[in-house]
Amino acid sequence: MIQDVSTKPFADQKPGTSGLRKKVRVFQQPNYAENFIQAVFDVVTGKEGATLVIGGDGRFLNREVIQVAIRMAAANGFARVLVGQGGILSTPAASHVIRRYGALGGLVLSASHNPGGPEEDFGIKYNIANGGPAPEAVTEAIHARTLSIENYRTFAAPDVDIDSPGLRQVGPLTVEVIDPVADYAALMETLFDFSAIRALFAGGFRMRFDAMSAVTGPYAHEILERRLGAPAGTVVNGTPLPDFGHHHPDPNLVHARDLYDLMMGPDAPDFGAASDGDGDRNLIIGRNQYVTPSDSLAVLAANAHLAPGYARGLAGIARSMPTSAAADRVAAALGVPLFETPTGWKFFGNLLDAGMATICGEESAGTGSDHVREKDGLWAVLLWLNILAVRRQPVAQILAEHWARFGRNYYARHDYEAIPTDRADALMAALRSSLPTLPGLDTPAGPVASADDFAYTDPTDASVSARQGVRIGFVDGSRIVFRLSGTGTEGATLRVYLERYVAADGDLSLETAVALAPLVAAAEALAGIAGHTGMDRPSVIT
Repeated sequence: MIQDVSTKPFADQKPGTSGLRKKVRVFQQPNYAENFIQAVFDVVTGKEGATLVIGGDGRFLNREVIQVAIRMAAANGFARVLVGQGGILSTPAASHVIRRYGALGGLVLSASHNPGGPEEDFGIKYNIANGGPAPEAVTEAIHARTLSIENYRTFAAPDVDIDSPGLRQVGPLTVEVIDPVADYAALMETLFDFSAIRALFAGGFRMRFDAMSAVTGPYAHEILERRLGAPAGTVVNGTPLPDFGHHHPDPNLVHARDLYDLMMGPDAPDFGAASDGDGDRNLIIGRNQYVTPSDSLAVLAANAHLAPGYARGLAGIARSMPTSAAADRVAAALGVPLFETPTGWKFFGNLLDAGMATICGEESAGTGSDHVREKDGLWAVLLWLNILAVRRQPVAQILAEHWARFGRNYYARHDYEAIPTDRADALMAALRSSLPTLPGLDTPAGPVASADDFAYTDPTDASVSARQGVRIGFVDGSRIVFRLSGTGTEGATLRVYLERYVAADGDLSLETAVALAPLVAAAEALAGIAGHTGMDRPSVIT
């Protein structure tokens, strides 16, 4: 039986760059998740008879909200729901399922790399029919609907068994519980030379993959250990847990420190990698060689032709504005366009759909291609393995040869987390107001050459996204970018991106902290970070 339930709006349901993310306790408020899901359903057209995909990263509250979403889908006209077994679907796998089965869209239940548990984070993101995150026009419409909602529709029915594959019925709705890994693994086999990678492992190649007790564990066990023949134990922390085993599932040098220490130790494997809560981010480390996400994007783009799925070449490369310009030099060498977009994977969707770009990347450990419409952590790991299998060189040598050809972009991101929102907003407002006065100003990093607030005009539909981050360029080609992140759940996170380019004939062996020290001092001088935030150092450096 369909029920219309009266409700009242919540004022805090504006989606960020990756959907709505809040603390679990916020989502546990009566009607909170229901309001947001109904707002999505009210905005989306074509629901009658359509297919909806639902899945998540297994974090706390995942299973409960899936049941809510299934009942609401039954009451809102959907004919079929595809749900990952156990409620599990990595974000890139969800994108692939949406595309493969012609779904209208999908609800991805995740807060990505944020921690999970009763006192931690939860999130809901709507992905459209191309498999990618809803564009701004859709998320703005969803937000507007959350502010006027008066009721939501649900179907009176008991919970559905989501642990056993097969068909279920909820009134008029067919619920199909699917293997969360099978479709994705089959897709990977079409892109990469599994025979070459199997031969690499058979020859004694050693790897450590840290799934961080998050969603990629089942995918990594199946693909790396079963299909590619990596020894049992290659994948660690491979069982998804509601609290990620008390890990913070963000694959960076703070939260994946055990992996970093192993890879820098005396008995390091040949290759180390990790992925995040929902499987869309990646960390790449060779023996005694950390690879920045920006460098990883550039190396993958320069070597993608070694994998069968990309032997045709690249149509173009896209990167987010804060990502280093390392990929720009690869695009120039390949003779393909380079697109600089705002942060947020949804901005790559139009380029991918139009066939204008093949490989995309963000500095926040996200890399992907036109195989789905999300960044894809395990995809990046497999492309690295394909390159290693063909080139038969260690990661450090591949990186050194890359820099010797293209030069090196010394790069780091400094995150200042959980800043009171009013203080973070005041910092950015002061910085923006100072922009006209900055060119010519002398700083610890040298004179300022340019200063602006990045705005993007989409080349496919001419839509404009303004105020996407403050960029300050220096005479020597270095730059600093300041922006507030939309992925946190409490307060604000200030991200400061520091980049210095050294040509191929320069010093390519500097310590990153040494190379960027003048830019760190310049960032403080220009933005007054300590004064505005009360923080004398970043929370995280990546």
